[in-house]
Amino acid sequence: MNRTAGLFTEERVAQFGHELMPMLKVADSLRRAQGKALEALGFGPDECGYRVLATGPHWRLRAYGGGRGAAVLMVPAPIKRPYIWDLAPSVSAVRLCLRQGLRVYLLEWLPPQPGQGNAGLDDYADQAIVAAVATIAGEAGGERPFLIGHSLGGTFAAIAGALEPQSLHGLVLLGSPLCFRPGSSPFRDSLVAIAPSALSDVDIVPGSLLSQISALAAPDSFIWSRMRDAALSVADPHGLDIQTRVERWALDEVPLPGRLVDQILGWLYREDRLCRGVLPVRGGTVGPSSLRLPTLAVVNTADEVAPPDSVRPFIEAMPGRDARVIEYAGETGVGLQHLAILAGRNAYARVWPEMLTWLSDRR
Repeated sequence: MNRTAGLFTEERVAQFGHELMPMLKVADSLRRAQGKALEALGFGPDECGYRVLATGPHWRLRAYGGGRGAAVLMVPAPIKRPYIWDLAPSVSAVRLCLRQGLRVYLLEWLPPQPGQGNAGLDDYADQAIVAAVATIAGEAGGERPFLIGHSLGGTFAAIAGALEPQSLHGLVLLGSPLCFRPGSSPFRDSLVAIAPSALSDVDIVPGSLLSQISALAAPDSFIWSRMRDAALSVADPHGLDIQTRVERWALDEVPLPGRLVDQILGWLYREDRLCRGVLPVRGGTVGPSSLRLPTLAVVNTADEVAPPDSVRPFIEAMPGRDARVIEYAGETGVGLQHLAILAGRNAYARVWPEMLTWLSDRR
């Protein structure tokens, strides 16, 4: 069967070229317009207040305040907007951490401007995170923060942790793929088979390209399971509300620098350089043996994007003993299982308390 998702067949994605860029930019605009329509119906983000503490070429640092507890820097994936961390008052990692007295910061990735397409992993996983950590330490009297990353944000956080262990207390990685060897996940294998190569010469990659390729690589996760989740949420007003808010978030496309996308697809997904310990960053290489921070990885066993086999081999290869994996079975009412740890009621009731205890024990 020829799998399709939206505008593109597998064959057309495989033949990706510059001639598709205008179409992809239009697709971004159309998807954002759909999201705005859902927002007009009351399903937009309901974020709590923050101040901008610092700004860089590709990022800005949000400060939410908090009590006297540990400082935590939340690192979202760069592919969408960061409000999945603060979707609504009842489903919010930001608000939960604030209620626990933590000092909360969030690294917001900014859409690249024309001419910024040469930014890569060095800019995102090294320079941006390290600058944010230094800013937090300056404001918090030298306090070393914990990094809490989701999806590729957690992958970036792991790279930063390997580079700057002296600046951090530890890592919490949520649904963050760390191992990309063949067979580590069905999503990885399909993505490598269909994703276009040689994107480094493209200035800005529209977000719709990544959304369409992801749907082609994992149609059950990105299409059919979302439909099942919506059907199962019909009789659950809270679940239906959150599921619809997640749909609005998924339509909020964000472009990325071509070089960053090329390195993510090539160095990480195709070549597994991070888990093999040969990922080039800051003039050297990083991998499991260079990550010596206390690390907690949370894995949703129902998540095809970052299943246990994409996390455990890396964690098991880390030196020392303070590295742990928590498995979580996922839940309905979240739209995408890859987001369940940030959008699920069971996750906040059962998994997050364990994570917060882990943080408290290591401060």
